[in-house]
Amino acid sequence: MRKRLSSAVLAALLSVIALPVAAASGPTHQRLTTCAKTDLLFCEDFQRVPTGAGTSLNWGVDTRNGSLEVERDRRGQKVLHVRTERNGRAFLKVDGFAAPGNSFYGRVRVKVEAFPTAPDWAHYTLIEATGDGPEVVRPLGGQYVPTLDRTLWGVGADGGPTGDWTNWRESAPSEAGRWQCVEWRMDASDNRVELWFDGKPKPDLTVSTREHGGNQVDFLFPRFDTVKIGWQLYQPNEGSYDLWFDDIALGTKRIGC
Repeated sequence: MRKRLSSAVLAALLSVIALPVAAASGPTHQRLTTCAKTDLLFCEDFQRVPTGAGTSLNWGVDTRNGSLEVERDRRGQKVLHVRTERNGRAFLKVDGFAAPGNSFYGRVRVKVEAFPTAPDWAHYTLIEATGDGPEVVRPLGGQYVPTLDRTLWGVGADGGPTGDWTNWRESAPSEAGRWQCVEWRMDASDNRVELWFDGKPKPDLTVSTREHGGNQVDFLFPRFDTVKIGWQLYQPNEGSYDLWFDDIALGTKRIGC
């Protein structure tokens, strides 16, 4: 009897002790380990980059009225802080980029403090891919649409026969103030750009050779050699813009969130 009682008391005590520990620990943030993979075309999680000016031997910088800075977030992890003034730009630039078959996937985690609401039709870019060919391809950008009083994500292009366009959709609002995982695919077989947000596909944003938001001519990829990730606003504006990027990766297969 005494032995059974002792075991019961011990079990009860252990359960009481364990409960507060589990409750106190709560959910933990699991760092992505993507950059440990060896089959990627490019990867940067900023953990090995010193805090301060955002520079590295692994990538270039393209800025005008803007800056890049590596800093620690609330979790203590290093992230890239992008800041621009007015209609400036600040990009991390992956030079000398080459993807097999001119097709690749990308993934970033991004947080935008606020999107522009002036002037009307203000147009912004977060990701841009260029190379040998006239089209400047923007797999992630957007526009402030005054008729809806909303900022909306859209795939876009400029500089080529299709003209300057952003294929925004009402089903894809640009959300500020929270981290999002954004994935994209550049498929040269049909000059197709596809997007996923937090792992969910956004087929409304897909563009391709004949289905896009520009002039009624074929949309054709350049031969990609540069990918830029950051921020640019194209219209005159008196505001400033802050974004944070983390876990940037480019590869031949979908990387996932």
